[in-house]
Amino acid sequence: MPIKVAFFDAKSYDRESFDRVNENFGFEMHYSKDRLTAHSVHASQGMDVVCIFVNAECDAHVIDELVNNGVKLIALRCAGFNNVDLNAAKGRIKVVRVPAYSPHAVAEYAITLMLCLNRKVYRSVYRTREGNFKLKGLLGFDMYGKTVGIVGMGRIAKELIKIVKGFGMNVLAYDLYPDLQFAKEQGVKMVTLDELYAGSDIISLHCPLTDDTKFLINKDIIAKMKKGVMIINTGRGKLIKTEDLIEGLRSNAIGSAGLDVYEEEQKFFYEDRSDKMIDDDKLSLLLMMPNVIVTSHQAFFTREAMHNIAETTLENIRDWAEGRELKNEVK
Repeated sequence: MPIKVAFFDAKSYDRESFDRVNENFGFEMHYSKDRLTAHSVHASQGMDVVCIFVNAECDAHVIDELVNNGVKLIALRCAGFNNVDLNAAKGRIKVVRVPAYSPHAVAEYAITLMLCLNRKVYRSVYRTREGNFKLKGLLGFDMYGKTVGIVGMGRIAKELIKIVKGFGMNVLAYDLYPDLQFAKEQGVKMVTLDELYAGSDIISLHCPLTDDTKFLINKDIIAKMKKGVMIINTGRGKLIKTEDLIEGLRSNAIGSAGLDVYEEEQKFFYEDRSDKMIDDDKLSLLLMMPNVIVTSHQAFFTREAMHNIAETTLENIRDWAEGRELKNEVK
């Protein structure tokens, strides 16, 4: 019998990518538009595997229901796993993920946000479409010679470092377990977080969301930063305390922010809400600010990354089904 996979939060591009790759695997895919929550977990009945994304709510209650429904594997089609209660899953249900689908995609998107914020590209486009070709308010700065601080030095951050070094930028980096050889080769200065905050013109976040990194950026930390710093977040929304970010933007302590993620994005991201009011005051305010770009968690979204996500996810499922070592297991 083929392995049955309940695929939650399925969009058209997910189905297209996974169906194409699944031709080489032969799993029985059951797609649902709903993300995994306590209200939708019933769709896992009779399934061997559930495949979920970043906004799934896989808490202890949901895991209990998955186990009761006979599910034996949670296959995350993303790198982050902060939305899964690993303690509840331990010894009861395996969890696997996709640790690296395209570090190039996310790194390139981070630099895209930096450039668009710095040179006010988004504001210029709006103006010229209305026939306004004035330059007032569009002044940027040379990125050459400026300092970018990178928090976390994993695969994505390393690709970003290579890009910004090509721009002639200086790099400060912090990581709990730094790759000192890479830092030496690339001319990266490894520093403490306080040194990074104080010395960076741009700060880009590339660390996982854990209990230790939740609200890593808050009012106390913002007070340690250079006045007018640019903050880029392509990681997880809860790395930044949104209300403190807004206050920093209001006071000009923060010059600009590029956010591909948001603290409470589950209700909004990946859905079309253009015909509804956004009932989140903080998100609404960020969307109105002229020095803020908010995008819908799309940094990963390239053809290459989508293919790699599908392939690695289905390989993870096949490894589990055939009793092989789960090289991408989350423990």
